[in-house]
Amino acid sequence: MEKIGFGVIGAGIWGNSHAWIYSTEPFSELIAVCDKVEEKAKILAEKYHARRWYTDPEKMLKDPEIQAVGIATPDFAHREPFVAACQAGKHILLEKPLATNHEDLKFMKTAYEKSGVRVMVDFHARWNPPLVVAKKNIDQGTIGEIISMYYRLNDTIYVPTQMLSWAEESSILWFLGSHTVDTLRFLSGKEVKRVYSVSRAEVLVKLGVNVPDIYQSVLEMEDGIIASIENNWIIPNSHPNWNDIKLNILGSKGMFNMDLTNNQAIERYLPEKSDHPDILVMPTIHGKPSGFAHESIRDFIHRLRTSEKFVVDFEDGYRVSKVILAIMESAKTRMPVEVTYNS
Repeated sequence: MEKIGFGVIGAGIWGNSHAWIYSTEPFSELIAVCDKVEEKAKILAEKYHARRWYTDPEKMLKDPEIQAVGIATPDFAHREPFVAACQAGKHILLEKPLATNHEDLKFMKTAYEKSGVRVMVDFHARWNPPLVVAKKNIDQGTIGEIISMYYRLNDTIYVPTQMLSWAEESSILWFLGSHTVDTLRFLSGKEVKRVYSVSRAEVLVKLGVNVPDIYQSVLEMEDGIIASIENNWIIPNSHPNWNDIKLNILGSKGMFNMDLTNNQAIERYLPEKSDHPDILVMPTIHGKPSGFAHESIRDFIHRLRTSEKFVVDFEDGYRVSKVILAIMESAKTRMPVEVTYNS
């Protein structure tokens, strides 16, 4: 079968993952890489043997050999390449979140609905094996009706101070909170109706990064489900993993409890530190990208080829962004906020 030609927009960490997978999967081919910094585009293109590279997304999207694109630009910079890809008739795998403000969401929805292209938003937690097992059990009624959910998803302070040059233009809510909200929607099958949140800006502001450290939020969901979420990115860098992840799902007949931070399958002790090497998210196995964060990209290729429905689509991304925007408004006003999906 003929391969799907792919372009990658954004040559950062996730752009590398996209390029790597498109260049190695049997039903995809990496055609081109685009980044506003030409040297970055050139290096990534040559690394994975792309045919060419660009600095202008619109020029790349005119390439007739490209049928689909992976967009891996920073959180706040999704609108322009997304709309251009829709107008060019290219199918899209967009890294989360869909957008970070109401205006961008409106423009992107209009472009998507006019285009006829297929879109998947990369909430890769939906491919995380423990979550998928829990989802199957929940759907089967194993733990009864969901009563409450608690999800803690945090990052070390390395992320906003060293890893991301654009942390001030995003938020821990966009960077990790979008995963949090989507995971709760995925597991419960329910939408968020109302939110109440508080935030605090203390540690990062003193370091010159003008962005909140933490959000604590309560989400009222359909069927009366109460969800509590915590998102911060000031965990000490001495923490064994970048992420701090705890999840509890309480049902009327049972419960799931997950510590997804510290896998006990492998521990590494070195002279200056101890840690737990990644075996689940995106490890490299025999020279190939593996793990659930890479599996989502593979799944996009597969479902694009077979025309199967995506596990997570444009509407999921749109609704998650609406919830996050409501959480941010609530944290600012210190008042409960109704989530509106049609505005």
